[in-house]
Amino acid sequence: MGPGVGEPERSVVTIGVFDGVHRGHQRVVRRAVELAAGRGLRTVALTFEPPPDEVVRPGYRPLRLTTAKRRSVLLRELGVDEVVVLPFTTETAELSPAEFTRSVLADRLRAAAVVVGEDFAFGHDAAGDVETLRLLGEKYDFAAEGVPLVLDVSSTLIRERLAAGDVVGAAEGLGRPHRVEGVVVRGYQRGRQLGFPTANVESPPQTAIPADGVYAGWLECVPVANRPVLYEGERWPAAISVGTNPTFEGVPRTVEAYALDRDDLDLYGVHVGVDFAERLRGNTRFDSIEELVDQIQDDVDRTRRITS
Repeated sequence: MGPGVGEPERSVVTIGVFDGVHRGHQRVVRRAVELAAGRGLRTVALTFEPPPDEVVRPGYRPLRLTTAKRRSVLLRELGVDEVVVLPFTTETAELSPAEFTRSVLADRLRAAAVVVGEDFAFGHDAAGDVETLRLLGEKYDFAAEGVPLVLDVSSTLIRERLAAGDVVGAAEGLGRPHRVEGVVVRGYQRGRQLGFPTANVESPPQTAIPADGVYAGWLECVPVANRPVLYEGERWPAAISVGTNPTFEGVPRTVEAYALDRDDLDLYGVHVGVDFAERLRGNTRFDSIEELVDQIQDDVDRTRRITS
């Protein structure tokens, strides 16, 4: 028997912060999608904003691997039908496992099954675990499943790799290159003066940005809801600079990307994604502009080989 008039369909729910939507998250989400497909149900990913740890641990503000929008896109690419973002407040943190299950999973999402990582904890003081969820599922008519973790993959480890400039290691955990998103803003335009015009990307606060250095990767124009975007969906190999540019004093830390062989782009105000493939070198102070230009040309040549 289907849902009553005006009553939402039942769903298979997967729960998590999903920062990065890394390979461990992907395993859990794919299991939820598989289970939903087998039962003819929709898949719902339940996530939180801000992440619960930022509320229950005042002062704890880890860098974000993905924006909320990017996280939603990645979850949908895995087959999720709907992403529900639950505002996480001090009141939410006070809910017992039973209260959270009744109000959110049973009443709001009408869960027929709930799929989580095997280390899942929920409710006030993280008092609930997968076994708690199974027992509550018997009361509220849903099955609960804990999916084994992917060893050596976590959002924390990926952040550590990025902080060390190890974007290859970060990509191994993510299952794709790490991306920094933001809007292109006007900078000092020194790249243009040197013959390598760069897009100066202003990313949101708390963005996980790789260590200072020069990287090979890609620059992509990202669609924005209800607004046409110049060069929408276009993607170019790019030489990427992260840092303060020590050759020029007093420059704040920036992420700048030079789209190879494209000195005709007008990207100001455009939302872009910068994907990091490989670290080429650390930042160096050069004694002359000529030395800097020679090094940039070498960076471009290496980027071309890596991204080809």
